[in-house]
Amino acid sequence: MSSSILYIIDYDIHLQSNGRLFIYFLFANSDVNLHYLPMAQLADELIPTRTTLLERLKDWQDDSSWRDFFDIYWKLIYGVAIKGGLTKEEAQDVVQETMLVVAKQMPTFKYDRKTGSFKSWLLNTTRWRIADQFRKREVLAVSHSSSDDADTATRMADKVIDPASQDMNVLWDTEWEKNLLDAAIMKVKRRLDPQKYQIFDFCVNKEWPPEKIAETFSIPVAQVYLVKHRTTAMIKEEVEKMNEETN
Repeated sequence: MSSSILYIIDYDIHLQSNGRLFIYFLFANSDVNLHYLPMAQLADELIPTRTTLLERLKDWQDDSSWRDFFDIYWKLIYGVAIKGGLTKEEAQDVVQETMLVVAKQMPTFKYDRKTGSFKSWLLNTTRWRIADQFRKREVLAVSHSSSDDADTATRMADKVIDPASQDMNVLWDTEWEKNLLDAAIMKVKRRLDPQKYQIFDFCVNKEWPPEKIAETFSIPVAQVYLVKHRTTAMIKEEVEKMNEETN
């Protein structure tokens, strides 16, 4: 039986008067048929660690900026936690705990590329939260120890990535680049004429032959190649821009 995927389909961020930040998640199983809609129309700086967004996060009452930040980074943190060997529930905790750390640090956070990138800082923050989950798992394993539990724990340990290892850095870099690409595509999609994006999508993602796309949209085949080329160039430009801003 194939395992289903857990998706965050909605969430709410609430800052209490005592300064505690709460993030409520609504999850759905991939077995359920859903119509996905954007959770928010992100501001022009969809990604992310433009210093303007980081500066806005210093204001805990700026709900729009915090929602932008969450939209941008939760999938990155969740995906790294899952691929690092955590369960879905543990990965959800990592997302929430990482966001809480960011919320506490932002009022006094100073972004200086000379002392280190935001990318590295967020990696270390996520790494520590993942390590916390493994420590909690070890405590539970000891308190409910049995031979069967020990065998299960050994099998699980074989599948995890040490948060302090170089493998975690490689995983983070891979997921980071994927996250940047996804965000760049989303940003270009918002700027592009819907038909042109559809042509690009059919050509690149659905891998339709150019002739079939041209016939579908009643356009010359040469225009299909032109749309693909220009859209790819726009996405590449966005990725390069975001890399400059986050490294």
